[in-house]
Amino acid sequence: MDITKYFQFVDEAAVWLRGRISISPRVIVVLSAGLDGFLKAIEQPVKIASSDIPHFPRSRTEGHAGVLTFGNVKGVPVAALAGRFHYYEGHAASDVIFPYFALAALGAEALVATNAAGGINKSFQPGELMLVTDHINMMGMNPLVGLAVQRAENQFTDMTNAYDKRLREQAAAVAKGLGINLREGVYLAVSGPSYETKSEIRAFRAMGADAVGMSTVPEVIAANFLGLKVLCFSCIANAAADLHEGAISHAEVLEAMKNLSPKVVSLLEGVVGEIGSR
Repeated sequence: MDITKYFQFVDEAAVWLRGRISISPRVIVVLSAGLDGFLKAIEQPVKIASSDIPHFPRSRTEGHAGVLTFGNVKGVPVAALAGRFHYYEGHAASDVIFPYFALAALGAEALVATNAAGGINKSFQPGELMLVTDHINMMGMNPLVGLAVQRAENQFTDMTNAYDKRLREQAAAVAKGLGINLREGVYLAVSGPSYETKSEIRAFRAMGADAVGMSTVPEVIAANFLGLKVLCFSCIANAAADLHEGAISHAEVLEAMKNLSPKVVSLLEGVVGEIGSR
């Protein structure tokens, strides 16, 4: 993608989408692999393949369908991404975040993201949920490179409240009401697609990370650039390398996400409803 035409392409994608949906989505929900059950809660859904949308990247990751679903959840207009786009797929960093620019142009105000993660914190167990309070970017890139400087001011994005404090408080209250034990911690993102070594995990733990994954941070940076409020849940799908017995596999992660799905879906529904009441 020609970076100098990025915002032109964003407008073209937004216009294309606006001609095919009747809502203005307030909340973007990013569903990690295995969490498609959330889509059943969307009323009057309109499904659009990302491959049909002008300038959108194409998903190539197992378990990530690359489909956008527009509709309402508890009266709140949403855009749900069944699968995200990853840097490790070979996409340019700016392409990974392109959908969030287009959806923000449609009126989105908040991003609720989910991811599958390895548990670095020794007290975390597979099958638990972590409310992300902050992140560490170890991906070796920032998706705003070449983009932020294209606007005349506010080129340097503040990340001191990257994960909105008020939304985190609301999420904690929703989880408590549902009887869900919600951990809190710091998410560390690597580029992937290889899993981490034991030595890397020990280093990440020393840095203050509680969970590790290969996504989320680019879209969170983009959302803060765009002025969207961010909330994120990490699904602890496996123990990280130095705590894990045997080899780590994607099949293991997908199975864990399938088992976690009912809990995460109910939490997402409740959270979206709370955001809509603001």
